[in-house]
Amino acid sequence: MTAEAKVYLVDDDPDVRDALSFLLSSRGLRVQAYDSGPALLAQLDAGLRPQGVFLLDVRMEPMAGTRLHDELLLRGLRNPVLFLTGHGDIPMVVDALKKGAFDFLEKPYSDNALADRIEQALAVDAAMRADGAQAAERQARLASLTEREHEVMLRVAAGKLNKVIADELHVSVRTIEVHRARVFAKLGVRSAAEVATLLAQGG
Repeated sequence: MTAEAKVYLVDDDPDVRDALSFLLSSRGLRVQAYDSGPALLAQLDAGLRPQGVFLLDVRMEPMAGTRLHDELLLRGLRNPVLFLTGHGDIPMVVDALKKGAFDFLEKPYSDNALADRIEQALAVDAAMRADGAQAAERQARLASLTEREHEVMLRVAAGKLNKVIADELHVSVRTIEVHRARVFAKLGVRSAAEVATLLAQGG
């Protein structure tokens, strides 16, 4: 992570913004907070070139976090995006993961888990920016997977179907769908073939 890297936090609840800003600052992270999606977009359109990651609440007024994510993609931004979400928002967030979001944290989340995920996302962002750093980016992305996501990744790369993976890991197909979406998002791939290629490149 470079000294310029920041966490661009967008949440319409001032108490949540203050609490998250304090938490992340206590971990040595630089935070730039916004009270709405349009406030962030206005700065981007005025010339802000963000270096770091976006942390977005899903349910916000006047623009939902998922809609804001769409706007970031339209502007060609590849910075990792993490969502804060309630349980009922998970189908919406899985869709966002398929569009390239980095990860999501379901409320209530652990402070340490949140800070750790953000630091992993910042490592991916830094690797993406470094010259000739494809290997570093690949390693940062792989390191961001949880143990269960790593298990799912290996099975996906082997061409196994969700139902087969669910049976092997003794979980529901829906759980595998979420893990699979997270694996694709974190690795920056869109297919099982790309997962297999990425692993082959990494030896």
